Amino acid sequence: MNKDLIKANLNLYAVLKNLEDLVACDKDMKNLARDWDISIQFSVRKGPRVCVSFRDGVCTVERGKCRKPTVRLFFTSPAHLNRMFDGKGNPIPLKGFSRLGFLTKDFPKLTERLEYYLKPDDKLLKNRKYLEMNTRLTLNTAAYAMKELAELEPMSRIIASHISDTMIEMKVLPDGPAVNIGIRDGVMYPAKGEAERPMAVLHMKDMKIANDFLNGKSDAFSAVALGDVLIRGHIHIVESVGPILDRIPLYL
Repeated sequence: MNKDLIKANLNLYAVLKNLEDLVACDKDMKNLARDWDISIQFSVRKGPRVCVSFRDGVCTVERGKCRKPTVRLFFTSPAHLNRMFDGKGNPIPLKGFSRLGFLTKDFPKLTERLEYYLKPDDKLLKNRKYLEMNTRLTLNTAAYAMKELAELEPMSRIIASHISDTMIEMKVLPDGPAVNIGIRDGVMYPAKGEAERPMAVLHMKDMKIANDFLNGKSDAFSAVALGDVLIRGHIHIVESVGPILDRIPLYL
């Protein structure tokens, strides 16, 4: 098992995916990126690739190659990418040298803001808006990270292979955010938003309860027993993905 590869996949496909919501939901970041027209290709040798695009004030993060990237950033290994995410390394630019000012001044403002939201403390979480953003991003990260673990990590792969084809919805009541995870032949397909026809749902009663639950600050059994976390439908399916969720902190 290549732990660096697993972590690199989580960083690109689960953590970086949150840039979409950061630009959409944080007013300062929305203003910062509103005039950007640029696409950045992140490529790891023998590892993941992702395309981050900014157009018309919208950020999209997609697996694979950009069609015509403005900037191309290369990493010699998964460990190299992880060092960048840990603030201990830099990418190798292969294209877009005229945009180095953007990469050194503007884009870091976005990634620093993302780190700010993803690394909370008790004082920050007392702010309602911060709590909501951290909860949204943590929920997104959980959904997209499960897919990577189910494909790359031996224990999670075994668990996923025994889950019947299904659709799961995870949502913060009453109005979201929400994610859904389709499972077919042991492969997970995460997406943002409510599921059209979920076979199993995990609903958290409010933002504070959801934040505590997603960040491991509350006991899952007690939360369900108290009615703070509601599980409906095929309960055994939710119970099956729980161990995969529990393994995310081992890598992030």
